[in-house]
Amino acid sequence: MQVVPAGAHKEIEFYEGEFLVKTLKDESDLQQAYRLRHRVFAEKLQWLPPTEDGKEMDMYDLWGVTVGVFGYDGMLLGMARLLPYSGKFMLEHEFGALLHQGYAIRKAPDTAEITRLAVNPDIRDAKLSSRIMLGVLKGIYQWAVENEIRYYYLEVEHRFLRALRMLGFPCEPVGPVVKLPPAEVGAVAAIYDMVRFDEENGQKRPEFLEWISTLTTPAGTAVTGRTSTFSQAVPALV
Repeated sequence: MQVVPAGAHKEIEFYEGEFLVKTLKDESDLQQAYRLRHRVFAEKLQWLPPTEDGKEMDMYDLWGVTVGVFGYDGMLLGMARLLPYSGKFMLEHEFGALLHQGYAIRKAPDTAEITRLAVNPDIRDAKLSSRIMLGVLKGIYQWAVENEIRYYYLEVEHRFLRALRMLGFPCEPVGPVVKLPPAEVGAVAAIYDMVRFDEENGQKRPEFLEWISTLTTPAGTAVTGRTSTFSQAVPALV
């Protein structure tokens, strides 16, 4: 298997209100990501055993790309790790139990996997936490635009999947809800189509599509209409 290193993918960086959304490349930023992942997935959700150094890292970091939302002080507030098709997906190993029997995972250049989606659990303000999560989702969307990704797999709590669908992300389950040890939290795997997102939101939530496809560059320039490169050429799958 040929693995394309994270640096081979196009980076993103833009402002979203008071937040800076960017691809993580500096070691200090990546260390923040490892600590945040530990806080969420080892300490809060207990999907993983805790580590002595309070950091969560795995082999997928060798080819994964992390997109983060930062505050004005440089603190990482939210993040997601994106796995390109050139390396293994977590669905192929750790989360295989979430797939319907016989399901064939799509492995193609236009497909990636969303993993380690998280917001800093110390943030108690629900509105602020929601804005940070929206910033992460916008970063995920814009990374897909920049790197010509149409399909994303993801594995999340089943309640969060419903929340994503209500927000306008057409995530279709590809397996049953499974209680994963040791926390026995109900999790589900799904696939998300960027083209379907653009088409459905263009009809039902045009303001939301305009928001997610508009960004402000570090130089202060507003860029609009950054929707999926596949939207005009390929019809959405049903």
